[in-house]
Amino acid sequence: MDENTRVFVISMAAELAGMHPQTLRQYDRLGLVSPGRTPGKSRRYSVRDVARLREVAQLGAQGVSLEGIRRILELEDHVRGLEARLRELESALADEMLNRPGRRVFAAGSAGEVTSMRAGTRLRRSNQVVIWRPLEPR
Repeated sequence: MDENTRVFVISMAAELAGMHPQTLRQYDRLGLVSPGRTPGKSRRYSVRDVARLREVAQLGAQGVSLEGIRRILELEDHVRGLEARLRELESALADEMLNRPGRRVFAAGSAGEVTSMRAGTRLRRSNQVVIWRPLEPR
């Protein structure tokens, strides 16, 4: 069974999390845990939802307010999203390096443009000298 499959009714999820069903309803209203809904509008919780409920209980036992818990969970979700994006980019980089042996993935030019370069070559940089002369007083 997938950890995201929503199979537990509210009474079973509450028992697994060690909470009262009314507490789960409150957490749903606050957005701390958002269970799925059946066509009849009853809540269905997943294994991941139950783990999140346990995390909420643990943070609450440590004295964190419900708003603090909401913010912590929000930030943890954001970090997980960033980590997933990082893994995607690392995979794309590895694919690029495999598909183009002997090439750099990129080089940044002086104007910020990105160019692909052969290994061992460098971007040509401008070596112009600019002289600044202040305006003469009027």
